[in-house]
Amino acid sequence: MQILTVDVGTGTQDIYLFRSGVGLENGFKLVMPSPTMLIRRQVQQATQSGEPLLLTGVTMGGGPSHWAVRDHRAAGLPVYATPEAAQTFNDDLEWVRSEMGVEIVSGEEAASLQGVTHIELRDFDMQAIRQAFQAFGLELEPAVVAVAVFDHGAAPPDVSDRQFRFDYLQTRIRAENRLSAFAYLSPDVPQSMTRMRAVVASAEGLDCPLVVMDTAPAAILGATLDPAVGRCERVEIANVGNFHTLAFRLGPGGIEAVFEHHTGLIDPMRLDDLLESLAQGRLTHEEVFQDHGHGALILDPRPLSLEEGAFGVAVTGPRRAMMRDSRLRPYFAVPYGDMMITGCFGLLAAVAELVPEAAGPVREALTGAGTDVAPWDAES
Repeated sequence: MQILTVDVGTGTQDIYLFRSGVGLENGFKLVMPSPTMLIRRQVQQATQSGEPLLLTGVTMGGGPSHWAVRDHRAAGLPVYATPEAAQTFNDDLEWVRSEMGVEIVSGEEAASLQGVTHIELRDFDMQAIRQAFQAFGLELEPAVVAVAVFDHGAAPPDVSDRQFRFDYLQTRIRAENRLSAFAYLSPDVPQSMTRMRAVVASAEGLDCPLVVMDTAPAAILGATLDPAVGRCERVEIANVGNFHTLAFRLGPGGIEAVFEHHTGLIDPMRLDDLLESLAQGRLTHEEVFQDHGHGALILDPRPLSLEEGAFGVAVTGPRRAMMRDSRLRPYFAVPYGDMMITGCFGLLAAVAELVPEAAGPVREALTGAGTDVAPWDAES
C-alpha cells in the first residue's frame, strides 16, 4: 500500500511516500520549494520581462507570491486574476482590486486575454509530484493521498481574520479533543475553509481517498511520534513556523491548552514567556489577541511543570532555532530521524484514524511492527 503525504508550507513542500511493510526511515521523501515560492519565481520572471500577468486556478497560500504580485504592480505592470485566484491575496475581492490594483476578470474574460503571462495557482499539483517520482523510476499508485495546508478560513467582512481562525481552532477542539480533529476526508471539509477546499478542487480526478489537514496540528501530531515526546504523560509542544507559531499542551485527556501567534511578531524571550504562561495555565486569549496574535485557550487549568522530566518544551518547525537558547530546556523532536517530515508523519497518523483500510498498515509502521521488508523488496 502506498500513501502519499504532502505538507505544504511557506518555504518548502515536504513530500513523503509511505509504503506498507517498509520502515518509516526508509520511506521516499522530497523537500522542495513550496508552491507559493514557485509562483513567486514565475511572477518575478514576468516582472523582469515587463509582461502583464494573468492569474487563474484556485485559492492557495500567499506570502511570497503575494509580495511578488505587489512588486509587479509597483513596476507599473497589469495583473488580471479570476475571483478564485484573487482570493489568495484576500477574501475581500474589493480590497484586492482597490489596494493591490489587480483587475478581477471572469473565466471567459481570462480566456480572451492576449499577450499575458498565464500562471495557474494551486497548492497541490499531483502531476508534478508524479513526474518527480517517475524521474527516479517510481510509479505512484496511492491508496490514500493526504495534504496539509494552513487555512485562515474565509471570515465574514465584519469579523477579524485572526479571531475567525482561532474560533475555528476552538470549535474543533471542543467538538473532538484530539489533534486529528483538524483532518478531514475531502467531502467533509467545512465550507469556510477555502484553502482546504481549493486543495480538494486541485485533486479532482484522484481515484483514492483524499485527507486534508491543517499544517500546525499535523506537525504537532507528528512530533508526538518522537519516542522521547511519546513517553511523556503530559507535554507541551511548539511548532515554530515561518509565519505562525502554535503550541499545544497535551495530556491523557487530550488537548489541555493551546495558543497561536505570528512568528514575526515575537522574539525568543517573548516566545519563552508565552510557552511558560501556557504551561502554567495563566495565558489568556485577550493577552495573545491584543498582541496581534490569534488567541489562547485553556481547557485544563492544572499547571504543567517545565522543570521536571528530561526536557521542558518539545519543539518542531522550520524556525525552531528561535528556541536554541531558550530557558525552557527545549527538546528538538525528530520523529523517525527527520524533522522536516514531521508534518507528513502527523498526516499518516490522521489517515490511520480516518481511512479504515489504511489503519492497520500505518499503525504497524508507526509502532515499528510489521516492517521487516527490505526497501528494495517492497511494492512500489
